[in-house]
Amino acid sequence: MTLNVTAVSYAPKLTLAEVQQLRSLLDAAGLALEAETRTGDARFEVYTADGSFDPDSTPDHAAGLAELRRRAAAQSPAGVDTAIVPASLRSAQRKFLIMDVDSTLIQQEVIELLAAYAGKREEVTAVTEAAMRGELDFAQSLHARVAVLAGLPADVVDSVRAEVTLSLGAAELVAAFQAAGHVVAVVSGGFNQILRPIAEGLGLKYWVANELEIVDGALTGKVIGEVIDRAAKEKYLREWAAREGIPMEHTIAVGDGANDLDMLGAAGIGVAFNAKPAVRAVADAAVNLPYLDAVRYIAGV
Repeated sequence: MTLNVTAVSYAPKLTLAEVQQLRSLLDAAGLALEAETRTGDARFEVYTADGSFDPDSTPDHAAGLAELRRRAAAQSPAGVDTAIVPASLRSAQRKFLIMDVDSTLIQQEVIELLAAYAGKREEVTAVTEAAMRGELDFAQSLHARVAVLAGLPADVVDSVRAEVTLSLGAAELVAAFQAAGHVVAVVSGGFNQILRPIAEGLGLKYWVANELEIVDGALTGKVIGEVIDRAAKEKYLREWAAREGIPMEHTIAVGDGANDLDMLGAAGIGVAFNAKPAVRAVADAAVNLPYLDAVRYIAGV
């Protein structure tokens, strides 16, 4: 059973020796190269190799792809990330990109910015990091972190919103997908009050986050309704992709923490963006550059 794939390698600078090492890696793994390109810009370079893979000893598509990804992750030159992507995803006419928000679409963790106004930033940061490593139940940790915000005036939300900045390349990534006719969504364990203007500014069709409860002009320390945890993120990925008529194999999910693992696993390709080690270990691909738009090269956009 032949598997058509594309190997996409990216680094701040790709030397000729590194490209040759990548070619040798792919050849040794049994990938028959059919086309090669080198692209990118002053920020990072990209080497793309199209080819076919015939896993004689592993006739199952998924197992063959997983083995090729394992080899690429283990044997790529130091400082070079390599994504192995099914050619069918890269060539799909319509794709669905879904991203986490905190530390992915944006550079900050919003709960930490809010906690600073309560004098609890260090305490909340420690809990957030443990939750993102998968050491704590996300919903329980969210309720505990939000509880420290009780009594803060609602206008701190406006102050925090002003502190939030998009990740480098985030706007360019969204614009590229939208211009090509693809769909972009974000799903966040953060808060609607922060996400709403960002999503509207980017022209996103789908977005959701938790809702901070505000009563009489102050935060109550509670969230309203369903907590957006890892199961909810996967649920929205499947629901929105189905609504758009886009098969799951043509979806791309991007995130950095344990709360993103279910949607990364469900998507056609799951990308760990400057992620925690536990997430990098199981994601299909990893971007360890500060530029979120590296994902467009993986997706063929």
